[in-house]
Amino acid sequence: MNMMNIFLPLLDAAPAAAPAGGGSSMLIFILLMILIFYFFMIRPQQKKQKKIEEARNSLQRGDKVVTIGGIHGKITDIKDNTFTIEIAHDVRIEVDKAAISFNEATLNQKPADKQEEKKEDNNE
Repeated sequence: MNMMNIFLPLLDAAPAAAPAGGGSSMLIFILLMILIFYFFMIRPQQKKQKKIEEARNSLQRGDKVVTIGGIHGKITDIKDNTFTIEIAHDVRIEVDKAAISFNEATLNQKPADKQEEKKEDNNE
């Protein structure tokens, strides 16, 4: 009951109605916030997802990959939605394409750099 006595005078002091122009400025503010979220959060995430999908589709036999679970291996076979990865001598597992993990260095690497890296691996 004591809390009610404290807050009731505050409610009586509040204005009964908002100013007439407040609705349009609030709408503009909400639209501005939506645009900010789109350009700083949603759009970059969509670009990153597209880049990851392109990188997964460009993988070939012999490429070294890391799965989301942290398994390192080399691609030995490619099917529609799966890769067969050799993780040790004569030990192969089949994983979904979505299970292949990429880090920023792999995504930003130029195709020419990948070819040079393969040549170095073959020379060893």
